[in-house]
Amino acid sequence: MHYSTPPPPQHLMLSGGKDDLGPLAMLEDSVKKLKSPKPSQTQSLTRSQIESALDSLSDWVFESCGSVSLSGLEHPKFRAFLTQVGLPIISKRDFATTRLDLKHEEARAEAESRIRDAMFFQISSDGWKPGESGESLVNLIVNLPNGTSLYRRAVLVNGAVPSNYAEEVLLETVKGICGNSPQRCVGIVSDKFKTKALRNLESQHQWMVNLSCQFQGLNSLIKDFVKELPLFKSVSQNCVRLAKFINNTAQIRNAHCKYQLQEHGESIMLRLPLHCYYDDERRSCSSSSSGSNKVCFYEPLFNLLEDVLSSARAIQLVVHDDACKVVLMEDHMAREVREMVGDEGFWNEVEAVHALIKLVKEMARRIEEEKLLVGQCLPLWDELRAKVKDWDSKFNVGEGHVEKVVERRFKKSYHPAWAAAFILDPLYLIRDSSGKYLPPFKCLSPEQEKDVDKLITRLVSRDEAHIALMELMKWRTEGLDPMYARAVQMKERDPVSGKMRIANPQSSRLVWETYLSEFRSLGKVAVRLIFLHATTGGFKCNSSLLKWVNSNGRSHAAVDRAQKLIFISANSKFERRDFSNEEDRDAELLAMANGDDHMLNDVLVDTSSV
Repeated sequence: MHYSTPPPPQHLMLSGGKDDLGPLAMLEDSVKKLKSPKPSQTQSLTRSQIESALDSLSDWVFESCGSVSLSGLEHPKFRAFLTQVGLPIISKRDFATTRLDLKHEEARAEAESRIRDAMFFQISSDGWKPGESGESLVNLIVNLPNGTSLYRRAVLVNGAVPSNYAEEVLLETVKGICGNSPQRCVGIVSDKFKTKALRNLESQHQWMVNLSCQFQGLNSLIKDFVKELPLFKSVSQNCVRLAKFINNTAQIRNAHCKYQLQEHGESIMLRLPLHCYYDDERRSCSSSSSGSNKVCFYEPLFNLLEDVLSSARAIQLVVHDDACKVVLMEDHMAREVREMVGDEGFWNEVEAVHALIKLVKEMARRIEEEKLLVGQCLPLWDELRAKVKDWDSKFNVGEGHVEKVVERRFKKSYHPAWAAAFILDPLYLIRDSSGKYLPPFKCLSPEQEKDVDKLITRLVSRDEAHIALMELMKWRTEGLDPMYARAVQMKERDPVSGKMRIANPQSSRLVWETYLSEFRSLGKVAVRLIFLHATTGGFKCNSSLLKWVNSNGRSHAAVDRAQKLIFISANSKFERRDFSNEEDRDAELLAMANGDDHMLNDVLVDTSSV
């Protein structure tokens, strides 16, 4: 309640000075209430209404997973709010114990029920790569055939962990769900350990299809570019040199700020990477193998390229500023920078490297948002090849090296299940001249066709292998009834994004279980392949909870409560299909106040107009 401060009586002296006027007003207001009491205008809440409100409050607190502080529940302002709306004062201890335990039990029972209802599932694990602190939270998630994902548990790891430890954690998770029926787990997708843990588990359990995360695969491709392409080395060196010269030379820096204000209404320092890429030959790619991996941090490089391109006109104006000409002619480095800025080839290369990183980053972001499935992997990499070809035609700087790097990364990422799922998913059937909808075998290489046969025979029993291959031949020649094929491939516009999307994503699997039930052996393989995810993640734990877990990691009670919070929050996000976190949304909201970034399309200035 707000108390208006009365005008102080003349010559009234209070021992606390002016700060006593507020409490004095409260005193007088209390006296008035006692003299003429009025009935309360606030209708008291019933017990059930109070419980319902507190239940909703606890849902919000737990689902926020650390974004809402439990200690904040006892903040005086929040307590005043509760009193104002007729709710009782709550205890943070009650929320951290009794209410948390009840919510966790409810969420766990619901998740267990859904997993029991599913005939089979896939395990997803991400977070194996340690963060800057050396610690990370490994998320273990269950993907069900109907497209639902359920959080299983979190594992706190310190630093890099060996492959056999990851193998143990994954196997324990499978056994914890399946017990004596491990065949229910038809595969694992992970952001690390493709060549060891995943391959070992696949060889020990012939029914499993274990995949590497393609979001990580595309990010690794950018790291390949940084490490292997001479173009990236030269552009990195030149941009670091330019940024250092502008930032470290007072007169040039001031002129740059002046022209930035003139062009964009704001001025910023060019962001230099903490570890300068290739700045010293001793830090070249060969030395990165010792463990530092400094040249692989591509995000700081991308930020620098964005800054250089967005400041391109301001930089051009600086080098043609009469007041800066003396500085620019003083030493050899300054003259080199001046010549570089005036070189059209320099700007073309900077824009080329920036465009290539952006191209791959955008594809990675898209597949993370859309939850790439295994059947989409081959079309994804074909799309990437086409975009790289267009990029090379536009900038004419690749010299064929980029395509080679892409192919090497493709071979490292490839799994035979990519080809098999692509062939078996009715979503990719192609209508031929006779009107039949047939699987796209013509899109596969001869090696990939063999992979399809080998994988199918591995995933069925020996007695069924020849039957499955016969059914595959029938599928190849007859395909699917056109009406059903068109129904599976039907699209509708997404009301949120405006993009055209498959109307019923589950129909690819359901058509095998119903209309195509005659394919008894091949159908079992198809339904177990089609739903498999090719990316991990889906839940992002906010940094505040991670810091809390890291600082209290030796306390069993603290880790147990953190596990329960993460479990509740993750499953509520999966239910809502909300794959962002509050910190990301807050950052976007605050960034909106600054308007959109402006990237210059034409980085070269007509020097005659300067």
